[in-house]
Amino acid sequence: MKQAILLITDPLSEEGMRPLREASGVELDVRTGLTTAELLDAVKTADALLVRSGTRVTRQVIEAAENLKIIGRAGVGVDNIDLEAATERGIIVVNAPDGNTNSAAEHTVAMMAALARNIPQARQSLLEGRWDRKAFIGIELKNKTLGVVGLGRIGAEVARRAKGQRMNVIACDPFLTEERAKEMGITAGTFDEVIRAADFITVHTPLMDETRHLINAEAFAKMKNGVRIVNCARGGIINEDALFNAIESGKVAGAALDVFEEEPFTGHRLLTLPQVIATPHLGASTIEAQESVAIDVGRDVLRFLNGEPVKNPVNLPSVSKEALAKIEPFFDLAEKLGAFLSRLSDQPLTDVNIRYSGDLADCDVRPLTRNAMKGLLKRNLGTHVNDVNAKFLADSFNIRVSEHKTTESKGFQQLITVEAKMGSDTHRVAGTLLSGFGARIVKVDDYAVDVTPSGHLLIIRHKDQPGAIGRVGMLLAEENINIATMQVGRSTAGGDAIMMITVDHEVKPDEIRRLKGIADIYEVRAIDL
Repeated sequence: MKQAILLITDPLSEEGMRPLREASGVELDVRTGLTTAELLDAVKTADALLVRSGTRVTRQVIEAAENLKIIGRAGVGVDNIDLEAATERGIIVVNAPDGNTNSAAEHTVAMMAALARNIPQARQSLLEGRWDRKAFIGIELKNKTLGVVGLGRIGAEVARRAKGQRMNVIACDPFLTEERAKEMGITAGTFDEVIRAADFITVHTPLMDETRHLINAEAFAKMKNGVRIVNCARGGIINEDALFNAIESGKVAGAALDVFEEEPFTGHRLLTLPQVIATPHLGASTIEAQESVAIDVGRDVLRFLNGEPVKNPVNLPSVSKEALAKIEPFFDLAEKLGAFLSRLSDQPLTDVNIRYSGDLADCDVRPLTRNAMKGLLKRNLGTHVNDVNAKFLADSFNIRVSEHKTTESKGFQQLITVEAKMGSDTHRVAGTLLSGFGARIVKVDDYAVDVTPSGHLLIIRHKDQPGAIGRVGMLLAEENINIATMQVGRSTAGGDAIMMITVDHEVKPDEIRRLKGIADIYEVRAIDL
């Protein structure tokens, strides 16, 4: 039997290489430091490719690979891999999402302690021949409040370690429930509550549009005087110019930074401030982490080559052509239903039930469930979420996901209903494909509607009273917002009702506030699909 060729193009730890060297049926081809031309030539015969961040696996590389079936990334980020091109070619991509969690959490706590006790500054003073103990009086971590912005794997580990330092911990995360906070012995709060209460603030969110410059001048103004800032997550979450100004003004007592908006980071004026300590993106730079990510991804590659399921896929695995033909038309609808549902509440998501009705009851719907979860999670996790890791991320946030099938479809040939429990709220949305008309949302909660899930939508809950629709229309006209379509659903005459309005451009926050001020309007939400 022909051995599978595993091409490795970036340096891996020797311990991480050991399982690969000992595996049967695999021929290792280790070639690091390749030029683009050399990589294009080397990848032609490879069955598997294993990289770190140094190798850029572009569409050109993927198209040059004649036998490639799997790409492994020894680390978390896959920015250097063209996922779309890999998926188009039926190549599965795997990574190692857990390998650096401990190292990143330890580095965060180490930076926080060094910041509290002025350790780097004191050492520099000694190197300059000074013995100035009074200049470097620090503070204790004990009884201080740590604000954790983002309680994923790393944020949760930092919170646990802070509890060991006898700190009080308050955290915010879109998926943090009161129950989980109680289990961890911490306090759940809103973003504003966290930054107002904290003596130290550490950020652990993904970088996306919603979190870019999340810590900005407005946020600094809400913080305690003398707060200390730690960022070992992603450059760009903190506005570096605003941080500089906050330190100079005395609002912020100091900052510990491991990541920066532009790297290498060597010339920014932040580095001129004695209150700032910095490291060159060392969060995952430990022997153990490098070994762990190499072992984890190596094992996943070997599982795949042996015909076994992989543990950490980051793109959609291939399905049979027959199964794909039946469900592929519903991919976009499932994601849109999830995205729509995510906007109906701001409370933490805890449970998701997805019901497939009619003809879909006989299909393998797991890819549709992944798409629906991707839509639900993207609001808070950004493009980091994809079809496959949506399930993994849901599990990591203790979100329970259930699938149900029934041949009863309530008059529709196929129907997908997604129900989500978000805090004290429970919302559901149902959609279908209408022959010749495309995707439709046909039900929102208990209201029957008929809306195309695309563009800019307004969902308005109101009392069913004469003039309500007219008042909304007049206000939108005043704001020069053109209505494309409008659907109205109601439970009983004079009871609660819902308007579903599609408009020609995005509705701004101040326009939403004006709509909320109309008599008999309960709730207004803008949803962009």
